[in-house]
Amino acid sequence: MFVHTIEHMFGRLLLVLAVAVAAWALIARDSDAGASARSYRVQSGDTLWSIATTAYGGDPRDGVWKLRDLNHLSGTTIEAGQILKLP
Repeated sequence: MFVHTIEHMFGRLLLVLAVAVAAWALIARDSDAGASARSYRVQSGDTLWSIATTAYGGDPRDGVWKLRDLNHLSGTTIEAGQILKLP
């Protein structure tokens, strides 16, 4: 009888853990789904470097690369009024 009770408790524990992991996975996956994409309208005098310096912490070179990649830019030339997606 005692062994049966332990097995029953262990089975319930495994079930609770499985449900918790599944719920966590759903929440973690959906966390970015509701986030709206950020964008920036280029102002006169802006450069990718200045936008990266303002929009990202750390090394602006990484920000410039991300901006170029996300916006499919072949170079660093941008124009006033252009809308850039921000990662």
